[in-house]
Amino acid sequence: MMISIKTLLNLFYQRCWQFFFFSGSSRVRGKNWRFRLKRLLLVLLAVTMIMGGCQIIQRGRGEQVIHLTLWHGVNPPPNRDVLQKLVDKFNQTHPKIQLEALYVGQQDQQMPKILAAVVGNAPPDILWYNPAMTGQLAEINALMPLDKMLENSPIKDEIDPSLFPSLEYQGKIWAVPFATNNVGVFYRPSLFKAAGITKLPRTWEELRQVAKQLTRDTDGDGRIDQHGMLLPLGKGEFTVFTWLPFMWSGGGELVSGDSQNAAGVTLQDNSGAIAALQLWRDLITDGSAVLSAPERGYETNDLLAGKVAMQLTGPWTLGEFQASGIDFDVFPIPVQQLPATVIGGENLFMFKTTPAKEKAAFTFLEYAASEEFQTELALGTGYLPINLKSRQSAKYQEFVQQLPQIKIFLEQAKYGRSRPTFPGYNRISVILGGAIETVLLGKSSPADALKAGQQRLDLIFK
Repeated sequence: MMISIKTLLNLFYQRCWQFFFFSGSSRVRGKNWRFRLKRLLLVLLAVTMIMGGCQIIQRGRGEQVIHLTLWHGVNPPPNRDVLQKLVDKFNQTHPKIQLEALYVGQQDQQMPKILAAVVGNAPPDILWYNPAMTGQLAEINALMPLDKMLENSPIKDEIDPSLFPSLEYQGKIWAVPFATNNVGVFYRPSLFKAAGITKLPRTWEELRQVAKQLTRDTDGDGRIDQHGMLLPLGKGEFTVFTWLPFMWSGGGELVSGDSQNAAGVTLQDNSGAIAALQLWRDLITDGSAVLSAPERGYETNDLLAGKVAMQLTGPWTLGEFQASGIDFDVFPIPVQQLPATVIGGENLFMFKTTPAKEKAAFTFLEYAASEEFQTELALGTGYLPINLKSRQSAKYQEFVQQLPQIKIFLEQAKYGRSRPTFPGYNRISVILGGAIETVLLGKSSPADALKAGQQRLDLIFK
């Protein structure tokens, strides 16, 4: 149908060109001129009627099948395959709704695309993103609040209640959780055994000592070929995400008091933040930690290859480790003053579109939060289910028994804390990520880096 329309349009443009080009010559005077005009009008009428008919057909089709798009950054690639299978199942069981899941890069890469799409009035119907963007999208009136829809949905009572703070901003609910996780330390037991380590590190000092023992020249060529730990390098959110548990464990706070805006962020004279940065810097100066490639700290290739013995990551990599066949295990974030981890996981946001598309999109959100979806996602990826029925199901409990590393993340979740959801967090994250980077590269002391970061924050928000 589209080809025929294009052909008719080309014919119409051709006739217009012929008519106006030759209308001034002696060859198209008199009756011949009128004849050419009649033919031109007939072509125009035919194009108009056919295009109108096509619009009716397309409108009819739109009423029968609603097409939706989901933008996401699910990683590693095997996890995307799991998501795609679940999307395919949704499409098969919902013939009047067809959803296309599109991988649009990691979250730091998504931000410019998302904002450009919103400004250009062409956002996706559903967005997979971490809670930190909630306030910014809500403030620009791009999101559909979900309070009323959730209130009338049975799925609300199945969602882990501890996750609702990450869905809320200014008293409204703006998302449905996709999955949850937190950060621990993955390690290679065989490398620990080879280094003579029999006790897992529980404190910062023990972590530093163990990292030194694990840093070795294993082939005797005089060069270190196995480092104790991998630390993420870069200003991106992953660096900040994996560093925050250390700040909290050191007694630091990112936001002072009950502040609900970016002006309440305190970096300068933050003793917990200074201590956490000093620990990471000490691991580097000891020679026992190696930095990832810039903005690639989430990749686990070096740990899988045995080039490093420990790495900060989360349960989303469990499927990858299982598939590799190598030995691995997990222990909680070592403690300075108190246990801490950061609650991760992404939410599904729904953009304002049309009532029909919004209803269809919420149908997918309910499916994504359901026991069936959450159980299959957890078994395939290692994500922790957000659905309480899923966590309690015999299928998931059997999976936990077979993969005991999950218990570390389930037990550690009670110490988990969320990142702020107010507008401007992305600016804070970039500045804090920059401070971490300058310290890791030895360009600044922790106190000076945080002071410079505070000055930048004050210029922006105060």
